[in-house]
Amino acid sequence: MYRSIVKITLIVLVLSVSVITSKAQKTKPMENIKTGYAPVNGINMYYEIHGEGTMPLVLLHGGGSTIEVTFAQILPIFSKHNKVIAIELQAHGRTSDRHAPESFEQDADDVAALLKYLKVDKANILGFSNGGTTTLQIAIRHPEVVNKIIDVAGAYQREGFLPGFFDGFEGATIDMMPAPLKTAFLKVNPDNDKLLNMFHKDVERMKNFKDIPDESIRSIKAHTLIITGSQDVMPVEHAVKLSHMITGAQLAVLPGVHGACLGEVTAKHSNQPEATAILIQEFLDN
Repeated sequence: MYRSIVKITLIVLVLSVSVITSKAQKTKPMENIKTGYAPVNGINMYYEIHGEGTMPLVLLHGGGSTIEVTFAQILPIFSKHNKVIAIELQAHGRTSDRHAPESFEQDADDVAALLKYLKVDKANILGFSNGGTTTLQIAIRHPEVVNKIIDVAGAYQREGFLPGFFDGFEGATIDMMPAPLKTAFLKVNPDNDKLLNMFHKDVERMKNFKDIPDESIRSIKAHTLIITGSQDVMPVEHAVKLSHMITGAQLAVLPGVHGACLGEVTAKHSNQPEATAILIQEFLDN
């Protein structure tokens, strides 16, 4: 396993050097996309479809986020080689809410239902942070719709977060939410009450975060790539542990903080998303 880690890390470093030294053009704005809403388990789920391909790549954003927050930089790269289905989960962005708490299990069921609505029999799933935890739940609860999964910094146990992480949710207020996330939500859904609702539901979900049983993680049969940052919210030790739980899982530890490898809006701008996209594409194609 550690040889696999070293091999992947070396590939990423080589690709990063290639990207940085090339005179690549800046990412163009998203264009030629199909958007829609699907009636899914009592909510209207917003989705976008970019690009073309036989095996779709589904993108699941992080907590408190929209499609643009997590994937604006890397989605156009993915869509050059894949049919990409980007989704906004319950109460996030343009997707409506239901009279029930958020849960990773419910999000997994919603994504599976959306794929059925879109007549997608099987897909690759990539989730970031909370979306990564949802990705694990999809592989557990709906293995029939999964081809390969990529979990980017999505923990499966409370111990899979930095020490003190959960303390920050006690007494949390909307003022503590990162400004770029608030701006992004209101840009696509200009309703402060809905923003506040999403914030409170996200906080409650994390305060009540429950471990996924080891036996459920071991039941995952899909080809799996786990990615975390060297200074991530999900420590490297947890990523290694998770990779050992899933048969044949690959692991990549990339330089940087939470979301840097994807170009998430709160991370410092860099060329890293291009390198990450090449790494992920290699995993998807092989």
